[in-house]
Amino acid sequence: MSFRDLLADTIRTLWAHKLRTALTMFGIAWGVISITLMVAAGEGLRSGQRRNTETFGKDIMIVNAGRTSLQAGGLRAGRRLFWEATDYQFIQAEAPDCDCVVPEQGNGAPVRSAYNSASLTVTGSLPPFARIRSLPVGEGRFYSSEDNERALRVAFLGTDAKQQLFGSRPALGETVHLGPFPYVVIGVMQRKEQNSSYDGFDVSKVFIPFNTEMRDFPNKPPYTPHSIDRLIVTPKSYERHEACKWQVRRALGRVHGFDPNDKEAAGIWDTVENAKNVQKIFDGMEYFMTAVGLATLFLGGIGVMNVMLVSVRERTREIGLRKAVGATPRLIVRQFFVETMLVVFISGGLGMGVAYGLCALVNLLPMPKFFDGMLAGWQPAVLSFGLLGLVAVLSAVYPARRAAAVDPIEALRHEAGG
Repeated sequence: MSFRDLLADTIRTLWAHKLRTALTMFGIAWGVISITLMVAAGEGLRSGQRRNTETFGKDIMIVNAGRTSLQAGGLRAGRRLFWEATDYQFIQAEAPDCDCVVPEQGNGAPVRSAYNSASLTVTGSLPPFARIRSLPVGEGRFYSSEDNERALRVAFLGTDAKQQLFGSRPALGETVHLGPFPYVVIGVMQRKEQNSSYDGFDVSKVFIPFNTEMRDFPNKPPYTPHSIDRLIVTPKSYERHEACKWQVRRALGRVHGFDPNDKEAAGIWDTVENAKNVQKIFDGMEYFMTAVGLATLFLGGIGVMNVMLVSVRERTREIGLRKAVGATPRLIVRQFFVETMLVVFISGGLGMGVAYGLCALVNLLPMPKFFDGMLAGWQPAVLSFGLLGLVAVLSAVYPARRAAAVDPIEALRHEAGG
């Protein structure tokens, strides 16, 4: 029998047993669809959370001054500390595992343009602040080192700040007044989503050079004029962030006279630690979804196996008849193998097509801020397709081989008696 004849005979057989074939195909297709959709939803959530975390800043430490809780060098505990504008330079020299250290100073100020006014947060820092805090430039530019050295009155606007002050009008080159001081707008931020903050969302701020901030908007008592709100630190690598954190506390302890082990004196909001905690949550979700997926595959495999075993058992008479007219056991097993593979590939392909189609349809809908949509990879679909296909093949070929080895007369008598 040629392969073409075998394929035609296989199609006729499958069509003659439509219900059984449909049940087998449904079991395989459903397993592929369910696994693909579960994994796609999990990856979309993980990707969205990671993306929104990085809009705040990737692998950064926000260092705030607090009160000492330990005695050090004869100084009492409970002292209120204030970081100074020059502390970042000392830390940069004393912390080899830290990549970048920048000061940050922020004050609320009345801001007005020729069209509107608002009360906004005015933040001053050094040029690397834009990279560290993920401030994408939409129009113009961020302020430069030269702008900072010359303490120029230039401003970079968050998207919401620009909208409040200028509406749909262009802002580049326009003048805004921060308090009594005129500033020239040199850039506007590209819109971004942000899921955490320590002093307000970046889209609602005005960013100016650090030296300009310290001159025009110094802190008022009880703070000192040269004090700053916080320091922003990035480690040189993910692996070196703990060493960087210790070196920051040690350097600040030397300057301000507190024990480096005093975590109350220098409170650090460590986004690396936050990322680790979030990763643990998503790992737990992944383990749970993997368990659910395996259970789904197991149940689907049992259903496919039962249908295939019943199918072979019901066709014992057919097998005996084929042997009686000269069919070899190898040819009989080959036919069952071709039938099963045809069912597996058609149902697996349909399942993958439906799963990817559903993912594409869902991705056309507006997504929540922290969800990147259904990110369907090929690995889950191929894995579930392969496992269910293997179950189907083994469930058909093994009993078919046993049935093909039975004497034709016994096979005919078995089916007639059943």
